[in-house]
Amino acid sequence: MAATNRRSFLKKTAAGVATLSAASYARADGANERIVVGVIGPGGMGSSHIRTLVTQRDVQIAHVCDVDRNRLAAAVKNATANGREPAAVGDLRRVLDQREIDAVFIATPDHWHAPATILALAADKHVYVEKPCSHNIREGRLMIDAARRARKICQVGTQTRSSEHALTAMELLRGGAIGEILAVRVWNSQLRRNIGKVQPSDPPATLDYDTWLGPAPRVPYRSNMLPGSWRWFYAFGTGDMGNDGVHDLDIGRWGLGVDTHPSTITALGGKYFFDDDQEFPDTQTVVFEWPIAGKIGKKKQLIFEQRIWTPYKMESYENGDAFYGTNGMMIFGKEAGWRMYGPRNKEIRTGAGRPNLLAHHRNFFECIRTSRTPAGDIEIGHLSASLCHLGNIATRVRRVLHFDPKTEEIQNDKEASPMVRRQYREHWGTPRVS
Repeated sequence: MAATNRRSFLKKTAAGVATLSAASYARADGANERIVVGVIGPGGMGSSHIRTLVTQRDVQIAHVCDVDRNRLAAAVKNATANGREPAAVGDLRRVLDQREIDAVFIATPDHWHAPATILALAADKHVYVEKPCSHNIREGRLMIDAARRARKICQVGTQTRSSEHALTAMELLRGGAIGEILAVRVWNSQLRRNIGKVQPSDPPATLDYDTWLGPAPRVPYRSNMLPGSWRWFYAFGTGDMGNDGVHDLDIGRWGLGVDTHPSTITALGGKYFFDDDQEFPDTQTVVFEWPIAGKIGKKKQLIFEQRIWTPYKMESYENGDAFYGTNGMMIFGKEAGWRMYGPRNKEIRTGAGRPNLLAHHRNFFECIRTSRTPAGDIEIGHLSASLCHLGNIATRVRRVLHFDPKTEEIQNDKEASPMVRRQYREHWGTPRVS
């Protein structure tokens, strides 16, 4: 690809895909003025958002929201900038009620991602929602519908989508640098901790546990669920496949060049190492298969491997993607750049870099101002999150699943089919289908 075309590609992609989506996003009022935001769930990754947001002169954090009083107080302190202290609330509806707020950052546990996003879009706010964007496949579709109906920007927190080293790598792959890519191997290997086994107990006085539960089924509080470990429980999280693996799955799907759901999924796995209260597997191997459009009988494959009990790296990367083309291979490490190999395994090119959170923020704000489609648009996030959901379902039922990409339903499987959605308790946050 010519150098001028490459520069044009990077410039357009870094600013948000130049092609307008079918939704025809509404332009923000006062396009050159400060964007006022609220941060919902300002612990963990939410704290990283706050630290990055306060460095941006054209952004003001007006509200922070958390259901734990201690975490809320810390968030107020961290979000105070230029003498401006944000308002602190424990109910996200109080954030959405504020007409001055243009956009919200949602960094809650997974089970709140879709409910909070749908409420925010209905309240006329742009949304940046953490990955995985949904707790289940049906929620992802509801989020897309809500964003298109509201004509608002909805960015998912897969920040590698805005990182220059990834954009360069994907340009090379799409340009045929290693030939036609037919398969990718994705891995998530790291040493997680044992969360132990505990009995239900009363939640701490600082925590509004009922609001934390939201529309999820009522599950007794356990001291090893919060903070952070909620992601290992079916009612609230999506396991490490949805926690960390989703980044690498998103990169893998991006480089493989598939923009639909897979049609066939199979998996094996379980708790091979940890003897604790975690419900999701610590070891998984999942295989996804896509038919190649316009090529009868031709397919592409993505293989996902997860071992969250080992500190030993594959291909020198803790988390990564190996793209296999007909004329070469690329090894992509989420945190440490990439290496490209040609015939006879000769290394022909390398690139350094890591995920760039600030760039993903800037892409989000630029798209609010220009009505462009964001780099991590909700439809992109939905397709990648769905790989996590389908992989987890296949691991639980331990058999081949046949998935209809158009209806987003698992076919001919009475046990697996209901798992594409969830049961909610009656709650003001329960997603409503209009």
